[in-house]
Amino acid sequence: MYPKGPGYPGVQPPYGGAAYASAPPMMMGPPGGGGVQTAPAFTTPTAPVELIISAKNLLDRDTFSKSDPVCVLYAKELRTNQYIELGRTEQVKNNLSPSWNKKFTVDYRFEERQILKFSIYDWDGNSNTLDAHDFLGSLECSLGEIVAAPNKKFERKLELPPGFASSGKSSSIVVCAEEIGTNKEILHIKMNGRNLDKKDMFGKSDPYVTICKKMDDGSWTDVHKTDVIKNTLNPDWQPFSVRVASLTSGNPERLLRFQVWDWNSNGSGDFIGEFNTTYTQLQQSVKENSASFPAINQKKKDKKKNYTNSGVINVEWLRVEEEKSFLDYIQSGVQLHFTVAVDFTASNGDPNNPQSLHYRHPQMDNQYSLAIKAVGEIIQDYDSDKLFPALGFGARIPPGQVVSHEFFLNGSTDSPFCPGVAGILEAYNRALNTVQLYGPTYFAPIINHVARFASSYQDGNSYFILTILTDGIICDLDSTKDAIINASTLPMSIIIIGVGQEDFSAMEFLDSDGRVLRHNGRAAARDIVQFVEMRKYMTQGYGYQQSGSYSKQDLTRAVLHELPDQLVLWMKKLKPVC
Repeated sequence: MYPKGPGYPGVQPPYGGAAYASAPPMMMGPPGGGGVQTAPAFTTPTAPVELIISAKNLLDRDTFSKSDPVCVLYAKELRTNQYIELGRTEQVKNNLSPSWNKKFTVDYRFEERQILKFSIYDWDGNSNTLDAHDFLGSLECSLGEIVAAPNKKFERKLELPPGFASSGKSSSIVVCAEEIGTNKEILHIKMNGRNLDKKDMFGKSDPYVTICKKMDDGSWTDVHKTDVIKNTLNPDWQPFSVRVASLTSGNPERLLRFQVWDWNSNGSGDFIGEFNTTYTQLQQSVKENSASFPAINQKKKDKKKNYTNSGVINVEWLRVEEEKSFLDYIQSGVQLHFTVAVDFTASNGDPNNPQSLHYRHPQMDNQYSLAIKAVGEIIQDYDSDKLFPALGFGARIPPGQVVSHEFFLNGSTDSPFCPGVAGILEAYNRALNTVQLYGPTYFAPIINHVARFASSYQDGNSYFILTILTDGIICDLDSTKDAIINASTLPMSIIIIGVGQEDFSAMEFLDSDGRVLRHNGRAAARDIVQFVEMRKYMTQGYGYQQSGSYSKQDLTRAVLHELPDQLVLWMKKLKPVC
C-alpha cells in the first residue's frame, strides 16, 4: 500500500496519493518475452535562444580598484567532447556584480544534452589570451537546465579558482533565456455567407472559401480552404485557424484574396465571387463592426449593368493568440516526470552469462544501462527534484517469489524514487541481484500505473514520460492497445526501446506514426508512443548482446524527437481552440 497524500510528482508529500490506493494483483505466468539495420536520419528541430548573462559578488582581484569582468561562453562538442568558444562579452569596468550587454544566441535542441561553460575573467590589458587575465570562476551546466529554470532565471554558484574555494567567498552567475525570432501568432476566424449565387441546376450551391495570398513575384498561392456547406445560399462555415505568418509572410499589408466556390463532386469548383483585403484591413474592419465584404464575380459584373454582387461574406469574429512552443511550456514551469520500466523476463538470459542482455561487463554498459543513460540524462534537466520512479516487470520478486509486472527496482515497498540517473542504475543493478527473471512480457500494468498518476495531474503543469526497455514480444497486446488508447487523453508519452534481436513488429504497430491507433472500435486521441530499436544504433560487440560502440547522440535524437510535439499537442487539447 502506498502512503496517502497529494503524491506524485515529487516525494514531498510521499509517492502514491489519492491517485493510487494499492498495487494491482500480482500476475502468474510461464516464462516468455524475449544483421545490423541502418538507423533513420532525423532532422533535429531547433529553437534559437538568446542568453542574457549577469553575475553576483565576483572575486576582487585588482589591487587599487575592483575587477573588470568579461564572461567567455563555451559549448561542448558532443562527438569530440571538447569545448569550443562561442564568444565573449564586453568588459565591465570596476564591477563585482556585472550585467553584460552582450547577448549570445544558441540553437536549443531538446533531444541533445547541450553542455555549456561560462568562464569569467578579470580583464586587465589588451591581450586576447585568456591566460593573461585573472580567472574569477566558472560554471558548467546544460542548456536544458537553463531553459527549464523557474521564471526563466537560472542562477548557480560559480566554481572558484584554486585558493579561493575555501575562503568562504561565494560568487554566482545568472542566465536568462528567451526564445527569439519566431512569429507564433495564430488567427482564429469565423465567417458566414449570405445570398450567394445559385450554381446547381437541381439544388442551390455547396459553397466553400479559399484564402490566397499574393507573393512577391506577383503570383498567388493558397493558404487555407474552409469546409463545404451543402445545398445552401447562406452558409455558416466552421471556425478555423491559420498561422499569421502563413497569411502575411511577415508583411501585414500583403494582399489577400478570399474566393467563394461552389463544390462539385468531380473535384472541380464553380466560381461564385471574391474580394481582396489585407491582414491589417481585416482586423480593422472587424474592430469597426464593418466586416461585410461583397463577393464579386468580375465576368458577371462586366456583362450585367445592374449587377451588385454574388453575395456577401461576413467575418463574424476573429481572434489572434500566440501559440506556445515546447520551450514556452518548459519556461512557464511545466515539469517533465520521467519513469523507467525495465524488462526482467527470462528471455533476456541469465544475467551471469556474457550472452545475456542483462550481463554486467566490468568495462562497459549493457544495452539496458545505455538506454537508461541516453534518455535519463536528457530528461533529468527538466525535473526539478531529480527523483525518478524506476519499475521492473516480468520477474519473481522476494520474499514470496511471486511474479510481478510492476515492482520497484530499489526494493522499497513505499517509494520507487531513485536519485538521478545514477540512482536508477544503482537500483537496476540491485534488482538483478535480488529478483528471478521469469515472464511473460506484459506492458499494460506499467502503462496503467503511470496513467493513474497522469490522470490526477491534468492542470497543464506536469507531463509524464514512461520509458519501457524490453527485449521481447508483447504477450498482452490487446490490453496494451487499450491502455495506450486510454492514456492518449492524458499528459503522458510512452517511449519503448527494444533491446536485443527480437521481432519488434508489434512495437512498430503501437508507434502509430501517420495514423491513429485503433482497437475494438476505439481510437487514440493522439499518437503518444515512440518506438526505437536499440540495435540500429549499435555496432558489433560482445556477441552483439553487449554495447559494443553506439551513437548516443543519434539514439537520444531518435528516442526523444517526437516528445516536444506530443507535449504541445496535449497542451492544445487542454485549452480547446474556438
